[in-house]
Amino acid sequence: MRLRSAPPAMPRLLLVLAVLLCGFCCCCEGRFVVEKNSLKVTAPDSLKGSYECAIGNFGVPQYGGTMVGVVAYPKSNRKACKSFDDFDISYKAKPGSLPTFLLVDRGDCFFTKKAWNAQNAGVAAILVADDKDEPLITMDTPEESGRADYLENITIPSALITKSFGDRLRKAVDGGHMVNVNLDWRESLPHPDERVEYEFWTNSNDECGPKCDSQIDFVKSFKGPAQILEKKGYTQFTPHYITWYCPEAFTLSKQCKSQCINHGRYCAPDPEQDFSKGYDGKDVVVQNLRQVCVYKVAKENKKPWLWWDYVTDFAIRCPMKEKKYTKECADGVIKSLGLDHKAIDKCIGDPNADEENHVLKAEQDAQIGKGARGDVTILPTLVINNRQYRGKLDKGAVLKALCAGFQETTEPAVCLSEDIQTNECLENNGGCWHDKAANISACKDTFRGRVCECPVVKGVKFVGDGYTHCEASGSGRCEINNGGCWKETRNGRTHSACTDGGCKCPDGFKGDGVHKCEDVDECKERTACQCKECKCNNTWGSYECGCGGGFLYMKEHDTCISKDAGARVGWNFLWFLLFGLAAVGIAGYAVYKYRIRSYMDSEIRAIMAQYMPLDNQGEIPNHSHHIEM
Repeated sequence: MRLRSAPPAMPRLLLVLAVLLCGFCCCCEGRFVVEKNSLKVTAPDSLKGSYECAIGNFGVPQYGGTMVGVVAYPKSNRKACKSFDDFDISYKAKPGSLPTFLLVDRGDCFFTKKAWNAQNAGVAAILVADDKDEPLITMDTPEESGRADYLENITIPSALITKSFGDRLRKAVDGGHMVNVNLDWRESLPHPDERVEYEFWTNSNDECGPKCDSQIDFVKSFKGPAQILEKKGYTQFTPHYITWYCPEAFTLSKQCKSQCINHGRYCAPDPEQDFSKGYDGKDVVVQNLRQVCVYKVAKENKKPWLWWDYVTDFAIRCPMKEKKYTKECADGVIKSLGLDHKAIDKCIGDPNADEENHVLKAEQDAQIGKGARGDVTILPTLVINNRQYRGKLDKGAVLKALCAGFQETTEPAVCLSEDIQTNECLENNGGCWHDKAANISACKDTFRGRVCECPVVKGVKFVGDGYTHCEASGSGRCEINNGGCWKETRNGRTHSACTDGGCKCPDGFKGDGVHKCEDVDECKERTACQCKECKCNNTWGSYECGCGGGFLYMKEHDTCISKDAGARVGWNFLWFLLFGLAAVGIAGYAVYKYRIRSYMDSEIRAIMAQYMPLDNQGEIPNHSHHIEM
């Protein structure tokens, strides 16, 4: 990392900050990662190939997308430090022409100035060729940004290319070759799954000029989309704050005492860069700590999105300019959001204690890059899926970058709105399969473009390659456009070839079941109604068979019988049935009478046996006893 030399007029504070920053970096062995995108030259043949370029930290990189254009190299104003209007040069696109990517030389003015002049000339992107052989660096906004009112209005993407590649491009353009280039940001951000994890490294200081103003403006404008994405589980957001420590040799100095808490362990620059007035750096550190604790307590209460409300409301209600940058004002905001200020105070701890604060220690540890992510050294910094975002801190630009972090086809609806991307399925159905009759398409719009994928409609899954063929499968398939099978209605009768297993012509028809099913003439093919007396009449999907000369047709036996014979047989059967029923009734009645009579006889005999002797019973002798006197 380079430290720019400060002009003599700058206050001694910058030197102190440099010492603090060096103290932080030296202990961490940090590294700065240059974020890159791909540049592919498709013509001429001598330049064909892919090249790396560094994404500028201004403008709007097209994360998740690509741009195709033609390289131009101006004959005048080649460093683009002046307006191209002064040289009567314009690159405004004409109908049917490719966009222009302007190649300019590095040097003499800020990168942002070059981009601003190029944008006003009508180019779609700017390529800055390095003026020395060195590894690619990140083009950042100037420190003197307060003088550049145009910074927030730069919208074209920018890229720094190596000196050697720039020399080759200049030679090709000057030689009259048409240089076609494809700028590709599709892999600039990882997009592994359906949830995006992102961090925002910021600062509560509102007196640091345009950069601080842009931070709070971004928080205010992005609060709505951020909270919606967080509440619905599409994203996981974490705020972070940069602090430095004061080298041990300076901990008792006036500068460290005014800028640090916990005996020099956690420091921030003086807001006004003047130790004699206003708020101190330590006030900023404490407020940064409070904002981290607000997030932690809100997250414990399963409402992490309240951080956005707190930071927004605090900026409005407690500005430094109005001398309200205080704990009392902060507690009022916390109370209005229904958060437990005691839990937040406990999280903050004692700023005067000569000990580590575990919250701020964790923040310092998080500043160190891990994996593909470099150290966080620029404020503000947005980290998306562990990769640092480069470009304008703008609601639309950041939302595009977040959308690029979702795995394709898992993006939330907000990423597919017209303000964010173009729906490629609207033109020629994206080249995918389309059933015009049922208005069903395999084209699925995504943030990165489109995919051709057979759909699921009303619970019915379509299978196929998605480009030329999709077919409904499983139960219920016939409910959707008849499963893509043949279907026809005549004279109020409908026949369909759709079955759960596929398309098959129904009985009485023959064909492929998809495009056509033709009626089978059973009479002509003699597959029915073949008896001698039978008369066959073919119908659509069936047939009718009859008999002449007083005969009746029996379909079960495919035969004809006489109507008279049929009548006699019918009456004989009826009489037989009646006589049979009568005989059964008489027999049943006789059995009933017999059983009743037998039962009555047995009952009568039992009763009489109790009161009088019957004929078959012997007389019982009567014995008298005589008493003699």
